[in-house]
Amino acid sequence: MKQSPIKQSILARSLAVTLSVCGVAVLVSALPVRAEIAKPNLYPIAWELVFTHGKPQRVVVEIPGEKSPVAYWYMSYSVTNDTDREQSFFPFFELIDDSGNVARSDKLVPPSVFEAIRKREGNKFLEPSLKIAGEIRLGEDQARDGVAIWTEPAPEMGAFSIFVGGLSGEHTTIKTTDGKPVILRKTRQLNFLVRGDEVYAGEDEVNSNPAVWVMR
Repeated sequence: MKQSPIKQSILARSLAVTLSVCGVAVLVSALPVRAEIAKPNLYPIAWELVFTHGKPQRVVVEIPGEKSPVAYWYMSYSVTNDTDREQSFFPFFELIDDSGNVARSDKLVPPSVFEAIRKREGNKFLEPSLKIAGEIRLGEDQARDGVAIWTEPAPEMGAFSIFVGGLSGEHTTIKTTDGKPVILRKTRQLNFLVRGDEVYAGEDEVNSNPAVWVMR
């Protein structure tokens, strides 16, 4: 299936971000699109957690010391361990827009923002992502409900993707053009599109495009 220019742009830029974080200086033009470098196996070859999520939503919260309310985006989720043993879950969430800008979740987010989201969601079991990190016990009754939060990246969100890591034990190692190894891990890519939010931010529908597994 042919990928859209926006999806190709996100995949290529996300590869550049990953290599930069690893301290590897590589030009994007010297590498193929990520999906052509390494792909997850069609069938799981390592442990994999069950992950469900809601659509990203916008919330505006009054923060002490700020002159005006601050806008945030969040995505609620649930993770269940249905493998054959307890697993360590260290989640990370990165939001990447179609210009390649990267925002890691839960950075410098005041606790009052989480409390506002929990009240809004009406879920007393909701936890911050950092609190969920650690051992996930077996069974549906041990599922954990969490939320990833970002300071609003831009007034107009448009097309964006959220990459969710820590859900699988599958990984592979590739070498860059100069022979340096880079570890890629099986990561869930969630794709979204908001049309027309430049006028009434947060009021337009968030549309979900097909999610995919990638090596990142």
